[in-house]
Amino acid sequence: MEISLEGKVALVTGVGPNIGSGIALALSRYGAKVACNDVSDDVIKAAMARIERNGGEAMAAPGDVTDEAAVQGYVDAVLEKWGRIDILVNNAAMLGGKGVLDEDAGTFERSIKVSGLGYFLNTKIVGRAMAERGIRGSIVCISSSNGWNGSAGVIAYAFNKGGVNNFVRAAAMDLAPYGIRVNSYTPTAPTIDNPELVAELQAQGRPVDMLNAGRKGGGLGGNTGDEPWRRPARWSGERPPLVPLGSTGTPTDIGHAVAWLCSDYARLITGTDLVVDGGARAKNFAYFPADPEDLAGPVPLIPLDETPLP
Repeated sequence: MEISLEGKVALVTGVGPNIGSGIALALSRYGAKVACNDVSDDVIKAAMARIERNGGEAMAAPGDVTDEAAVQGYVDAVLEKWGRIDILVNNAAMLGGKGVLDEDAGTFERSIKVSGLGYFLNTKIVGRAMAERGIRGSIVCISSSNGWNGSAGVIAYAFNKGGVNNFVRAAAMDLAPYGIRVNSYTPTAPTIDNPELVAELQAQGRPVDMLNAGRKGGGLGGNTGDEPWRRPARWSGERPPLVPLGSTGTPTDIGHAVAWLCSDYARLITGTDLVVDGGARAKNFAYFPADPEDLAGPVPLIPLDETPLP
């Protein structure tokens, strides 16, 4: 089965150097032209440069996903340049945060707006553009393992990702008459494989494996208070990641799966969630997987970023 997105135009929101950049690159490598959205011009330039050095075509689509006029503006710009949008990937989100006892209202509200209002506005405006042009497109909303299972220390992120999951089902029903498919994709913390980002983190002495980076205390949440009544919410000792296959994958794994989900091979898949997490969500709570060193692991990764850095 040869997946091809030739002739298609994709818009990816939140093209930060990890998951967003990986998805944008994958869609490009499978043949799509890719419009790169973010609030940071530097992030957009880096994502476009990565696409272009791997032989793809990209354009900038700067703007805040929570601003309706900004969303309409960058969607219009894509339509003016390329005449259509076949694929929308709602990826923009605020990662991390704090737990319910410590999060502040401003951060909670902003996190909800980026994933909630942002996903809504882009789906509405791009969905209308698809329907008006008779394009039976694909919309993918990036969810998270935090949207399906409880995790301490990320109350706003968990709340908005849980909302994404039912937004997808409802939007899929609204857009089904137009042949537009809406699905979610659930990863968990991936190992970073963007060579520019890897080099940057290594230079700073920081880990690239997001799961192993959280082995002490675990998770993506911020610090808690130090009042005498505090109790720990996480295991604080050393442990291997609880992933049956031993790896939750990389942004490249995410990109391959999203590209397939946006292809015509997935023409009847809508209103559902595609889980790519090494089996993390499927396991029973009492099941403690073997140490990754004792596992065969998945088959080798099929790379997408194959050009040397300048």
